[in-house]
Amino acid sequence: MSGHSKWSQIKHKKSSTDAKKGQLFSKLVKEITVAAKVGGANPDNNARLRSAIERGKSLGLPKDNIERALQRTSGAEAGIDLQEFTYEILGPGGVFMIVTGITDNKNRSLAEIKKILGMFSAKLTNPGSLIWNFERDGQSFTPKTHVEANPQDREILDKLLELLKEHEDIQEIYTNIK
Repeated sequence: MSGHSKWSQIKHKKSSTDAKKGQLFSKLVKEITVAAKVGGANPDNNARLRSAIERGKSLGLPKDNIERALQRTSGAEAGIDLQEFTYEILGPGGVFMIVTGITDNKNRSLAEIKKILGMFSAKLTNPGSLIWNFERDGQSFTPKTHVEANPQDREILDKLLELLKEHEDIQEIYTNIK
């Protein structure tokens, strides 16, 4: 016997799963909060908010979390100032990326994202320099022209995208990879 109990293995898996779920819920709550601030807290009059709430419910976000997110916009937690951001990134192999997110501190988020990009030889570009390659579809972006990444670049890109997805402030990542 290796000395490990079954409960120990389950506990570690559960801990990992709970952490990922908590991170997802945090992103969903930010999305709902910003949507309510921008277009009002009534989902009947705010399509973006309605969409964010439906997305949250479909991913298992508890009703209490949704209600707390809506209360943030009513002034109950006026000290929290969430802001949206969009960054354009040139990745390995000439891949274009659009990263959108929500943060309470743009400077902190930018520094953390730059650090991740630096590990993979990716870099931020000037606003407007890559977005021309994407079409805006409501709240998302669709690439107009695709690039094929070679296997070596693809492996690096997969690692980069995984780290970016794990960042708590990043909501969506769009690329022009085939």
